[in-house]
Amino acid sequence: MHDILVLYYSQHGATRELARLIARGIDSVDGCRARLRTVPKVSTVCEATAAAVPDSGAPYVERQDLVECAGLAMGSPTRFGNMAAAMKYFLDGTAPEWMQGSLAGKPACVFTSSSSMHGGQESTLLSMMIPLLHHGMVLLGLPYSEAALSHTRSGGTPYGASHVAGSDNSATLSEDEKKLALAQGRRLAETALKLAR
Repeated sequence: MHDILVLYYSQHGATRELARLIARGIDSVDGCRARLRTVPKVSTVCEATAAAVPDSGAPYVERQDLVECAGLAMGSPTRFGNMAAAMKYFLDGTAPEWMQGSLAGKPACVFTSSSSMHGGQESTLLSMMIPLLHHGMVLLGLPYSEAALSHTRSGGTPYGASHVAGSDNSATLSEDEKKLALAQGRRLAETALKLAR
């Protein structure tokens, strides 16, 4: 069984919902299973620390999750066209895994959520790809053979699954957004299996 790490940070729940759909897509491929993990929030108070276990949702990621995974789906909400500080903070601490080549040659994809259509989804997805390229990962996008990509009126890009949550973060995922997230999970799992041969 190949474990595929679905690593995300979510503040209002939209990125978490995308992560769950990507995990379902992964789980739909025989021989693969999703391992959902999150990162703790970054505090503005230097003395503050996060609890060892989150109040709800997925457990916090551990370094071993990176070493053991056969692939990685990484998601973050959009913050001014970039990934959230919590995800960047985690990635900044992965130098030991980089030096060991723990992620080299493994497939990866990225996903995001923003409050508006022009909130920087594509630049966020691209910014999340940069550290994965440094780790030597094989990056996957969403091909236009996914019909929902050609007619979505909300989220979804060739760079990765995405969601437009609205200014009050109340918009639920559209059917196209759901289809694309499921497809991305399947594609990641199928690629992981091919690369493991």
